[in-house]
Amino acid sequence: MWKITNEMIRLTAKEEEVMSFFWKEGPLFVKQLLDFYEEPKPHFNTLSTIVRGLEEKNYLTHVSFGNTYRYEAIVSEDEYRNRTLKNVIAKYFNNSYIGVVSSLIKEEDISIEELRQLIRKVEQKNK
Repeated sequence: MWKITNEMIRLTAKEEEVMSFFWKEGPLFVKQLLDFYEEPKPHFNTLSTIVRGLEEKNYLTHVSFGNTYRYEAIVSEDEYRNRTLKNVIAKYFNNSYIGVVSSLIKEEDISIEELRQLIRKVEQKNK
């Protein structure tokens, strides 16, 4: 799998949506992407433009089949999720994971039991 650099280019909501199909389904032709949308479906050219943009951003690669391409993800969902989380923590919490957890506690988005589970995971990882 291709490794994301610190210079990872952010994705728009539409790009993330398209990437989710590749992460879930594997390699796809642009025409196959249309099957995942409800009416009104996006235009083929719109999806094709998004897919080509994702390839330019090094999230997808393609294999030629005659005069059409089958695209596949070269960035895994886990890689993308982890890098995105790290970027949020850097931007909004000054690279402080304690700041993130403190914010979750303050907003009551994490329970004491969940916090205990987190501590147990950290302790197990460090054994």
